[in-house]
Amino acid sequence: MSRILSSSTLVFLAILGFLIFWIGGGMMNRQPPPVAEPVEVPVPNVAASISRAEVIRPRTVLFGNVVPNQTSVLRARTGGIVEEVVQQGVVVQAGDQLARLSADDREAGLARAEAELRSAERDYEAARQLRDRGVTSEAELQSRFAALEAARAGLRAAELELQNTRLLAPITGTVSRVISDLGSFVDAGGEVLEIVNNDPLVAEVQVRQSEITSISLGQVGDVVFQGGRKAQATVSFIAPVATAETRTFRVELEIPNPDEAIPAGLSAEISLPMEEQRAHRISPALIRLDDAGRIGVFAVDADGETLRFVPIEIVQARAEAVWVTGLADEAQLVTISQGALSDGQKARISETPEQFRDILGGEAELAGGVAEAADPSATDNGAALRGAANAAEPRAAASGTIVE
Repeated sequence: MSRILSSSTLVFLAILGFLIFWIGGGMMNRQPPPVAEPVEVPVPNVAASISRAEVIRPRTVLFGNVVPNQTSVLRARTGGIVEEVVQQGVVVQAGDQLARLSADDREAGLARAEAELRSAERDYEAARQLRDRGVTSEAELQSRFAALEAARAGLRAAELELQNTRLLAPITGTVSRVISDLGSFVDAGGEVLEIVNNDPLVAEVQVRQSEITSISLGQVGDVVFQGGRKAQATVSFIAPVATAETRTFRVELEIPNPDEAIPAGLSAEISLPMEEQRAHRISPALIRLDDAGRIGVFAVDADGETLRFVPIEIVQARAEAVWVTGLADEAQLVTISQGALSDGQKARISETPEQFRDILGGEAELAGGVAEAADPSATDNGAALRGAANAAEPRAAASGTIVE
């Protein structure tokens, strides 16, 4: 017993008891963690107004280049020295002589061909008479006839060779460039001059896939040339297949230019009317982005207190207003708000103050500013909304269409 209860054992037991007492005492005195009180999220004040859809006929705006209706390069059919050529800027009709090449020995060749033809005709007539009298054979007559046909072909070739020294206008238009001047030598196929026909002009544009079905042959649009001159254009061609690189369709429009006062090569803005549709007219400042990057507006739910983010699509735009689809025919849209809004959020709804009613529809010009409150601590709903409107910063939206 004395061995068991030695001094070292007693010291160990004492230390162990002290540790148990110290740890247990600390756990008994430990306070439970404080319980966090729920933070009350303030309900924002927003103003909203009723927006009603209207029937619109949007116009798609396209940009392209204006090119001549026809461009023709006059080439020599035979070689020779240029002895005559018109000056550039001359208006010509199809079939007019524009240049002449040196005849050289072509006139002599023509005279020789004419003489050979007359000789062949005499030989054939003599052979025919001899055959009729039985003096010569049918084979001899056929040989003379073949020689006659060869002489006739030779004469046609000599006439054509001489005729080809006169260069005639293939189209009606204006000589835009003289390539071969007087005294220069051109080979067969060489370029002599260029003719352009600017009546009508042709505007070439690329149309998006989403709009190509709204364009048809014969459709009339408005054209504004660089410099401000205006005209009307008619759709004359729609490509049956999209361009592989851009997935757009090439469309050509004819622009009457009877006095050729409008030169080719100008840039032009073309607007074409599209199909009618119902859309809401709103300020660009009402448009927001959600977390997914979609554009939309906040609308008041049917319960009158819940806000919903509604994705929209811009179908036409002006500097002061946009027309959008995606909403019901009648929707109550948030026009002025305090802070950021979220889908499904509760809010206190009030009518938009009178001075900001033109943000939606109406005959007045759009105000352009929806906004976020500068005084979130305001207790008066109307005062808070007015403070928010005064702190507004307009947000712009872009579109490829305009209103008719």
